[in-house]
Amino acid sequence: MRGLLYFIAVVLVIFWALGAFAWHAGNLIYILLVLAIISFLLGVIRRGNV
Repeated sequence: MRGLLYFIAVVLVIFWALGAFAWHAGNLIYILLVLAIISFLLGVIRRGNV
């Protein structure tokens, strides 16, 4: 499960970066960034409790 969360976080960060530098997608960029940070934090929290 941890690997999946990191994969999702990386994909969301990549999409955020593409949106920020290529398409200027407005608020979607910030939503993707927040989702990536939440996924990363969930992975860190779950790893710490194992």
